[in-house]
Amino acid sequence: MYSDYKKLMRKCINLAKKGAGRVSPNPLTGCIIFDDNYRIISQGYHKKYGENHAERNAILNSKEDVKGKNLIVNLEPCAHWGKTPPCADLIIEKGIKKVIIGMIDPNPIVSGRGIKKLQNAGIEVITGVLEEECKNLNKIFIKNQLENKPYITIKTAVTADGKIASRTKDSKWITDETSRKEVHKLRNIYDAVLTTSNTVLSDNPNMTSRIKGGRNPVRIIIDTHLKTSSDLNIYKNNTSRIIIVTSNKTEQEKINKFPNHIEFIKVKEKNKTIDIKEAVKELYKTGIRSILIEAGGKFNNSVIKSNEADSLIQFIAPKILADENSINSFYGNNIEKISQCYNITFESTKLLKNDIIIIGYFKKNQ
Repeated sequence: MYSDYKKLMRKCINLAKKGAGRVSPNPLTGCIIFDDNYRIISQGYHKKYGENHAERNAILNSKEDVKGKNLIVNLEPCAHWGKTPPCADLIIEKGIKKVIIGMIDPNPIVSGRGIKKLQNAGIEVITGVLEEECKNLNKIFIKNQLENKPYITIKTAVTADGKIASRTKDSKWITDETSRKEVHKLRNIYDAVLTTSNTVLSDNPNMTSRIKGGRNPVRIIIDTHLKTSSDLNIYKNNTSRIIIVTSNKTEQEKINKFPNHIEFIKVKEKNKTIDIKEAVKELYKTGIRSILIEAGGKFNNSVIKSNEADSLIQFIAPKILADENSINSFYGNNIEKISQCYNITFESTKLLKNDIIIIGYFKKNQ
């Protein structure tokens, strides 16, 4: 029985992933309705923020009466009114007899209340099926709810010896086209992509998601002393929000030179650059729930040092620069012992066409 629940939960997780990049700030959810012989009757997922949740879609999609059937979902059904009515109420109304749940909702408004409502209505509830996988699926939502901060991923594209550019700052192209397409898919998923003025001035990037049906992320530029200008590529495409994070000492005259569609956030300085912790908090206040960082080695290091980085996605190309003056993907520390290294827990590795992609999580409070 439990192995059958696992198979169905994996299907729920895969359904939920279809909503990636469209449901923020809501969680990713997938739902399946099945009978006692484990025959799938209907399924659904949360497609877009403000629209039906997965449970409601699964029920509405059913061509059969769902009374007396079973429902499996990766996240506890909501028990409160939001953009849509409570899913727990609909489950009770339709006469579902058993609900299998992957994880309890970390949202304090929901946490445990959906389960209790179902149980009080006489519905059998089973929890914790593939719980870790379900938590990993919604790691962004979990951090948002527990810490009121955006989930932050550092993305790098490096040679086998960890370099992101030559001594002349040439970086086109370290990785191949297949890897670059994967980056565009990542931009499609995250709320925002963040870079620095140094990268903007050096590479003049667009930071858009150039995939069919993709959406452009919010573009965030860390420009402490406002060195960039509005004629650069990153400011030309205004199909999505553009935010410049700058020092609270930046003169208003400089800001006035930029078009009105560009938003500005002023934060205090720390060590001649913006205070990363304050910037992260302010960005969350503007609705940013996840950030993909594509920046230089010094800034990458400062984000880890601030204890704000959650995960690392590193594309490794089969190339070696072997030049001590080339640019590292992380730098700025004075390290004497290996024991002083930042530590990462690797989640997965994958071979693409020519390159390798590694995904890992930073161990906090190092």
